[in-house]
Amino acid sequence: MKQKQYMGRRDFLKSMLVAGTAPYFVPSNIFGSSGQTAPSNKITLGVIGVGAMGKWDMKNFLGLDNVRVTAICDINKQNIEEARKLITERYGGSDVKVYSDFRELNADSSIDAVLMALPVHWHSIPSLDAILNGKHIYHEKPMAMSFAEAKLVRDAVRKKGVVFQFGTQQRSDLKFRWACELALNGRLGKLQEIQVAVPGGVRTHHMPERPVPDYLDWERWVGPAPMTTFNEDKIKREWHENMANFSLGMISCWGIHHIDIAQWGNGTDVTGPTTVEGTGIFPKEGSCDAIVNWNVKYEFANAAPVTFVDSGNGLRFKGDEATVFVKRGDIIAPDTLLRDPENKYGTMPVKLPISKNHGENFVEAIINGDRAICDIETAVRSDTLCQIGLISVKLGRKLQWDPKAEQFVNDDEANAMLQPRKMRGDWALPTV
Repeated sequence: MKQKQYMGRRDFLKSMLVAGTAPYFVPSNIFGSSGQTAPSNKITLGVIGVGAMGKWDMKNFLGLDNVRVTAICDINKQNIEEARKLITERYGGSDVKVYSDFRELNADSSIDAVLMALPVHWHSIPSLDAILNGKHIYHEKPMAMSFAEAKLVRDAVRKKGVVFQFGTQQRSDLKFRWACELALNGRLGKLQEIQVAVPGGVRTHHMPERPVPDYLDWERWVGPAPMTTFNEDKIKREWHENMANFSLGMISCWGIHHIDIAQWGNGTDVTGPTTVEGTGIFPKEGSCDAIVNWNVKYEFANAAPVTFVDSGNGLRFKGDEATVFVKRGDIIAPDTLLRDPENKYGTMPVKLPISKNHGENFVEAIINGDRAICDIETAVRSDTLCQIGLISVKLGRKLQWDPKAEQFVNDDEANAMLQPRKMRGDWALPTV
């Protein structure tokens, strides 16, 4: 009944648009009294992973009137209790389903959409399971531990036709959109280079084995990754994102944010580089063994080259007439450029999609049957640069990339590194 109500409302509005009689606003009684969304018309959201990032994302969804968080899943009891508290504060009660197995949440037919915010080594399996169960998905970045897994998620989204939103929230930031529009509209002259910088990885001592606390299922937390001894620091994001067992490191976890914007401003959302060459440094000791420092360069057939380094934080679009630098909270360019009314965001001929809230954009895409601002096609293309950049560093040589075939050219060794690693125990990627 709920699905019929939701589809009925959407079809009603579409019929008005086709007839040319749609109002400029939608009367509040379509959604509920006092302009509030009626409970039966809210998008029901399940959250898989309510740790640091999951709670941050969930808070955003809790603030949206047309969403109701109805289920949460985590194997950390402390995370569950903190999430329940947030839900109680928002809704005035803790009436939420709690799961410890993501497969049970994904199989719940009352759930419309899923937010997946797990450690990187868990990104593909739960997302694939959710999508194949017909759930729309907000998929936290990066895509996965391997390029092949990212492509499999894309195959599933294409097959099921669900809405996919990648957690690269900077596409919903005015300053990043403005910088990209300046580059795409030639306001910087001919684009010569895009320089991308993010914080590098970290080194740490060897984390000694500690007893597993009763609030955590360590076996399930490790899941498909190689088993390792427990230490409480390993379940903290700042550490496990720098461990090769669980992540590709900051070149992917941090890098995907700015690399995605470079793709946006370079006009290469539907393609990729033709070559990649990089150098880097990995720790020789300690529990954090993912890449620490890197310098990677990408060349494109019909776009500006991109340089990607671990030093600093932000993007610099360099044209032959002007340069614009952008980072979270700031955009820097000559005053004559930014103050020119013809260069204001949204006024130039090439206009990028507008989103002011990444979660809200996801929900609106579900309701309207649209694509989210960072959909699966964009997500995989951006994530590709992080994946192949790391492979080039590991191999220590320049690689040729075919963006159409999405594979390295005549290089079996490099192409083998695009494949998923062997998974532990009974864990396996679902068949799409």
